[in-house]
Amino acid sequence: MTVTLRPMIFDDYAPALALWKRTEGIGLNDSDSEQGIRTFLERNPGLSAVALNQAGALVGAVLCGHDSRRGYLHHLAVDRAHRNQGIARKLLAWCLERLAAERIHKCNIFLFASNTAGAAFWEHAGFVARDDLRILQKVIG
Repeated sequence: MTVTLRPMIFDDYAPALALWKRTEGIGLNDSDSEQGIRTFLERNPGLSAVALNQAGALVGAVLCGHDSRRGYLHHLAVDRAHRNQGIARKLLAWCLERLAAERIHKCNIFLFASNTAGAAFWEHAGFVARDDLRILQKVIG
């Protein structure tokens, strides 16, 4: 299958959200609201991507951004019917190339500990688990 990658735009929100909701291992919360994703895309223009099939339907999506020191990937997902065709690898390469162009030298991901399939993908892609770090979080407001 041939897919086309392009930058994610806000008009992709509804189909991307639907994909994320039906993808195992993806956790959504208040940050993934329409306004949250609009702000993320505006703050990180051209870094996030979608994959479209030949009919123009969204079959993959990833959020990508940075804080000027580290890159971050969120919600990399490919529709179940389109997996094992290299789409996730293409989306990852898209993001890493654009982060490198912004002089970002390291990229982080957040992964649920129970997401073994996701861990296998990320480790195969060269990501390394860090046992020396813990993530702590506080809800503000």
